[in-house]
Parts: sequence; C-alpha cells; structure tokens
Amino acid sequence: MNVIGIGTDLCDCDRIARMIERHQGEFVSRVFTQSEIEYCGERKAFVEHYSGRWAAKEAILKALGTGWARGIKWTDLEIINSPSGAPVVVLHNMAKTVSEEQRICEIKISISHTSTQAIAFAIATGVPSMGHLNSEID
Repeated sequence: MNVIGIGTDLCDCDRIARMIERHQGEFVSRVFTQSEIEYCGERKAFVEHYSGRWAAKEAILKALGTGWARGIKWTDLEIINSPSGAPVVVLHNMAKTVSEEQRICEIKISISHTSTQAIAFAIATGVPSMGHLNSEID
C-alpha cells in the first residue's frame, strides 16, 4: 500500500457551537449522519465531538484531493468508532466512488480536541494508478 493523499484540518469549537445554536437540527442533520448524531449527542462535551468530526471530514476531503467538488456531501463522509473506540472512516455515495476511482483502499483518521479546538489528520492509502507509478519512477 502506498500513500495516495493526506489531509489535516483545525476547527474552532466555538464556530461549531454557534452553527448548532443558530441552525439547530438543520445544521446537524445536513452535516452529520444519524450514527454520528447519536454518538456526539450522548457525550457531555458534544460540541467538541461534533467539531472533531467536522475537522475529520475536512481532512478526508483533502486526502481525497477533491475538496467539495464532484457532488460530495457532508454525509457521504462518516466517522464511526471501532469497538476499541478508535475512529474509523466510512465513505458513502460520491465519496466512495471518488475513492474507488483513485484506488484508495483505506483512509486512516486521527482526531483530537480540547474545549476550544479540534484537529484531525487523514491518510489515504491504496494502490496508485499506472500514471501515478510512472511519475514516481521518473
């Protein structure tokens, strides 16, 4: 496996708190999947957890190399937790299609937060395309 892309994002928790307060359910349901809403909503520090997932989604988009192009929606990117509690990336719809086109097999994510900021780092690994291999050889 080779690294296909990397991404990182830093998020201000106060910004996410204002978005939640201002737009309430509309913001949350537009950005987060039902499982993310359930996970974050159960936490005492729910704003920090939403902020961490926001940062993770931004980092994943950077690792994919697409940004918000190609019709990717917020909910096409999902962060779930493994039984150990580690965050796991699940791609849906257009995000999944883009990752398959790029021959990405896995995206690893690391998320951390304080009461004021959240940060995430994503690494997309996979099998590079022939064009990508040729540029590495040159």
